[in-house]
Amino acid sequence: MNVGDRVQGRLHWLRRWLSPRYAWGRTTHNLLPKLLALAVSVTLWFVATADRRANVEQGFDVPVTVRDTTGNGQEKRATSNLNPASVRVILSGRPERLRDLQPDSVEAVVDVTDAPEGSFTRTVTVTAPGGTALQRVTPTRVQGFVDTQVARTLPVTLSVTSPPESSLPRYQVTPGEATVSGAGRVVVGVARLVTSPVALGANAEREVPLVALDAAGLPVAGVTIRPSTVTVRRVDTGELPVKTLRVVLNDPPSGLQVTSVSVQPGTVRVVAAPELLGRLREIAGQVTYREGTYTAPVRLNVPAGAQALETVSVRLTVTRRDAP
Repeated sequence: MNVGDRVQGRLHWLRRWLSPRYAWGRTTHNLLPKLLALAVSVTLWFVATADRRANVEQGFDVPVTVRDTTGNGQEKRATSNLNPASVRVILSGRPERLRDLQPDSVEAVVDVTDAPEGSFTRTVTVTAPGGTALQRVTPTRVQGFVDTQVARTLPVTLSVTSPPESSLPRYQVTPGEATVSGAGRVVVGVARLVTSPVALGANAEREVPLVALDAAGLPVAGVTIRPSTVTVRRVDTGELPVKTLRVVLNDPPSGLQVTSVSVQPGTVRVVAAPELLGRLREIAGQVTYREGTYTAPVRLNVPAGAQALETVSVRLTVTRRDAP
């Protein structure tokens, strides 16, 4: 058959299918078997893809764990300034499996084994839990800093809420010191270890966490404190008879006059028996006057059986009085 005959044959076939009568006849020929075959095909497709269509995706924010086995794990090294500290992990799986999955079941690891000390950029490895599949991780790489691990022992500084003026609480902290460890460049910035602020009644005690602070009083992250908590105990018996009284200065000599005076503090707390405190209205203070502007200590005339809890000073400007 030559080319012309083939072209004529195709044109004849096309003209037949363009005829509505012919097309309808061919379409409806053996219609029931055709429909049955289509239904079986669709059913098989649904059965074969049921698991895949039932899978859904869910995202988890997973903290990045650093693995370092340099020197078979014998070298004491620490990692700081991890950026970012967590990655977004997208898993797929059955809805019921993902619903029961906890974020801590997903592990995101960056391995810095044999990385030289200093900054690094490494790929994050995520292992999908059983019954799930890993779809994507964002971001795929993290940065950080590898440094020698050091440890320092520091005393514990007590931090408590302001007590009432009528009490003189005394506290005991156990243990009195703790060890802070981590990357050397971070630990060197720790200025002190303080307890979280605590309010205690008489003879009460509480276990409170420790916080590492820098010289500016800001928390230092990326360090480990051992022990992480201490026991704070209030060892006084409770309320004491305390009264706040105004400080009154003695008069200057007749030849001098005070043009400016500032007493710091202007009041003092006095501890005494309740009956004595009830008779006290103010505390007399003695100061030595001289010409000029100066700061001088104030000697408080506290009655016998009483005790002042503060020391007082005064800022004076004294001039010579003109003769009459």
